[in-house]
Formats: sequence, structure tokens, C-alpha cells
Amino acid sequence: RDGVHNFLQNLRSPVIFANDVLQGAPSRAGATLARFVINMTLGVAGFGDPAADLGFEQHDEDFGQTLGVWGVGEGPFVMLPLFGPSNPRDVTGKVVDFFLDPINWWASNTDRDWIPITRAVVTGIDARDQLWNVLEDLERTSIDFYAAIRSLYRQRRQDEILNGAGGGTT
Repeated sequence: RDGVHNFLQNLRSPVIFANDVLQGAPSRAGATLARFVINMTLGVAGFGDPAADLGFEQHDEDFGQTLGVWGVGEGPFVMLPLFGPSNPRDVTGKVVDFFLDPINWWASNTDRDWIPITRAVVTGIDARDQLWNVLEDLERTSIDFYAAIRSLYRQRRQDEILNGAGGGTT
């Protein structure tokens, strides 16, 4: 499971890199590029994560975060079937990230439309696997599961937009 998770994260590197650049974060973009190269070579096509052992910490960026950095407000909270918690800014970000992803370009230009679909399904299963225990514990201990999910989602997204620096609102 860890290898599949690492592989899926490594496949996102071009999108993360583009969003690092769009956010004006050249050092993070450089780290993303270094992680991609190291993990694709020493990590055997991204299934391993030797870049973390070399001090290149993994981070995630998406266009929803980029819009947040640019000052676009989040809008109302929505719970999307299959995708989970979101907001209009992040839904827009998901669409832009889909079109930014070079794997999607390649798949659509070579009549391999099954590749993005398969990748989305496996990514969804991986995300659920990563969050399984947290969600079960949250559902068991919260009075209002929906309100808890909404609050945690908004806090986590704010933290991601600020890259863990704290403070401010979007």
C-alpha cells in the first residue's frame, strides 16, 4: 500500500510543481522537481521514497490552494459524492489540475482514456485507505459528524494554503 501511495504521489509531481511556480515558491518547486527525479530513478519509478531520506520532504499543492494564495475566497462548503468535502474554489482547482496534468494530456492524445479513470479510482481507494481510521474515529466520537468534517476540512485547507505558517483567513 505504501508503494502504491508513493507512486500516486509521484505521478502528481508535475501538477504540484506547476502550482509551486504559480504560487511564487521557487524553493518548493525545486524540492518538488528534486523529489520527482530522485524517486523516479532511485525510488524505482516512484514506488519508493528515497527523496524523503535525503531531506526532500513531500508536500502537496493544487490549484485550489493556488487560488487561495491569490486571495480567492473559498465560498460555501459542499459535500460532493465520491469526492468528499470541498468548496467552489477547490472544485475549480480540481478541474484546472486535471487539465494541467501531463498524464491526462498524453492519455487523451493517444486514445488511452482508461488511464485517467483508472488512476482516479486507485487514487480514491488510496485516499480512503489513508483516512480510514481517522474517519471512523471521528464518526464515533463527534456529536455532529457533518459539522466536524466541515470544520476539519476548512482548517486543513487553510493550513495547506499557508503552508503550515498559521494565521490569516481565506
